[in-house]
Amino acid sequence: MQHARTARRFVLIALTLLSACAAADPSRGGDSGRVASGVIGNYLAGRFAMSEGDPQTAANDLLKAVAQAPANPELTLEAFLACVNAGRPEAAKLARQLPNNQIAQLVLADADIKAGRWQDAETRFHAMPRQGMSQLLQPLLVAWAEQGDGRTDTALSTLRPYVENPRVRGLFALQAAMIADLGNRPEVAAALYRGAQASLADPSLRVAQILASWQARSNQAAEAQHTLGALEAAAPDLGIAMPGLLANVMKRPVPRATDGIAEAYFTFGALLRSQDANDFSLIMLRLALDLRPDFAAARLLAADILGSEHHLQAAYQILNEVPATDPIAPVVQLRRAALTDRMGRPDDAMRDLERMAREYPDSPLPDQQRGDILRMSLRFTEAVAAYDKGIARITNPASANWVLYYDRGIAEERSHQWEKAKADFQHALQLSPDQPYVLNYLGYSLADMGHQLEEARQMVQTAAARRPNDGAITDSLGWVLFRQGHIQEAVNTLERAVELEPEDSTINHHLGDAYFAAGRKVEAQYQWRRALTLNPTPDDAVKLEAKLNTGHPGPVLSGQ
Repeated sequence: MQHARTARRFVLIALTLLSACAAADPSRGGDSGRVASGVIGNYLAGRFAMSEGDPQTAANDLLKAVAQAPANPELTLEAFLACVNAGRPEAAKLARQLPNNQIAQLVLADADIKAGRWQDAETRFHAMPRQGMSQLLQPLLVAWAEQGDGRTDTALSTLRPYVENPRVRGLFALQAAMIADLGNRPEVAAALYRGAQASLADPSLRVAQILASWQARSNQAAEAQHTLGALEAAAPDLGIAMPGLLANVMKRPVPRATDGIAEAYFTFGALLRSQDANDFSLIMLRLALDLRPDFAAARLLAADILGSEHHLQAAYQILNEVPATDPIAPVVQLRRAALTDRMGRPDDAMRDLERMAREYPDSPLPDQQRGDILRMSLRFTEAVAAYDKGIARITNPASANWVLYYDRGIAEERSHQWEKAKADFQHALQLSPDQPYVLNYLGYSLADMGHQLEEARQMVQTAAARRPNDGAITDSLGWVLFRQGHIQEAVNTLERAVELEPEDSTINHHLGDAYFAAGRKVEAQYQWRRALTLNPTPDDAVKLEAKLNTGHPGPVLSGQ
């Protein structure tokens, strides 16, 4: 539906530009056809640049088009959005021509904020329509504008109904706590921080930073350390930033109301990201960065969105502007190395990670990421050596380290070191019991070798119960059933796995084998042909070709 709306807008703008071309009066002199053609060319170039994740080039091209056709409101809107995404100052000028656009009004309010005109900004925020997500964003922006104008108690009163609403208490209590904190209301802030902490069961990096800062500044150093330490279990790559986060824990995360507005934008950017509304999420993050360019958490999230949409250079660039002094700078360096590898420069990525391994000798993460790059390049023996270095840096293995043992186990299994792999998988399960991905890999490997099939089935069933919609795990369960001789049950399970992951070569391959065993030979041939078109591993490609040539599955071992 979103693509359909985008296509309709594209056609509308193109038609209006062509209409302007047809209506041009050549008697006024000049080459009107060339001018109109230039408008369309610049518009199309701008649209292409936006689709490629290059808002700077898009803004340049669309601004040229607007200069040639200034009366076209849709074209003005396109140029405005490109300028917002590029962080260009022209966004404010274009916003004045879009009185009914909410984002334009936010840009103008932010211009008021940067000029210290808090009451003007508050008026603009009050005028926002109370619908959709803006009904939650609007009171936050109003309250922060009131705080910026020196009216802390008024700001807290604005948020009180939302703090008392159990459905949104955590979000609003945290923002209200920061307002009270900034307004020197320590007792009120403490109560609100505690309410936010109770409501937000799984805090993100940013929430943890905010709560830990309050705890540390309230003489609760142990609690602050626990709050930050809990992050590592959910996001292991944050472990490398722990020394920096702890060293900066006494700093107030929002030292001025302008940063509070940026915080509100960031919060809603994260909410929109969780709902896959990436375009709107990026706009919220760009607004946050316009007010607070050094907002590292916003840059991390924006880079995550851009990377997920394969705009790798744009993701790299937005991370490249994180100050080296920021507490999460080492996490940013790891993400940049991953992007460098994805951009086809693995040697550069490896050099960056080797340098990081020297700079952060107590962290296994740079070596772990080196191992991941080597493993993805099928250089399994070298990957094992990299993981060995990472594991050697761990003095007291914790639950967050299960991934490293799991990754090394995969590399060992692929380099035909099964006993070592099995030991690493079991060690990973000791650190993180019932971890579904470890159970799945270990159970599948045992089944693929025809070993301990009942134990393998129990492992994979446990993994499937924890991840019922994971196609790879469902495939493993089907494959174990197949190896046990439960053919119809295997067919049913593998058909569901294909529904979950229709583009996976191994899953289609397994379903073909199960169909053949069930006597459905034509369907088996179809699945094998399909699997061959889905980028199988070299070994599996040979097996698929043999099955198609002979019409018989032969050995039923295949890699996953």
